[in-house]
Amino acid sequence: MRVKGGGKPRRSKNRVFKEAKGFWGGRRKLWKTVMQVVRRSHHQAFTGRRLKKRDFRRLWITRVSAAVRARGMTYSVFMGKMKKANVGLDRKTLADIAVKDPKAFDAIVAALK
Repeated sequence: MRVKGGGKPRRSKNRVFKEAKGFWGGRRKLWKTVMQVVRRSHHQAFTGRRLKKRDFRRLWITRVSAAVRARGMTYSVFMGKMKKANVGLDRKTLADIAVKDPKAFDAIVAALK
């Protein structure tokens, strides 16, 4: 008598099929295709998490640049002066201050001028 795998193979397959839920046609039903599309979706999710960081950094730089230009300075000069003055604010915080508290941002720019 041979030993069968029991429920484990089915459980592992079900886990993958569950990830393919919502896909269309064979991309949801056929094991080989499901494996391909789930693997691709994992890869795209990984890439997307990296791209999100890049996109947000670009957004913060754009916001800080616009706020600084409105106060008569360029972004590169502003960041250079920030580094020289050893101010430990990152771009995310600066962008947040520029949008939510313009008076505080005015004070930062005035201190660097």
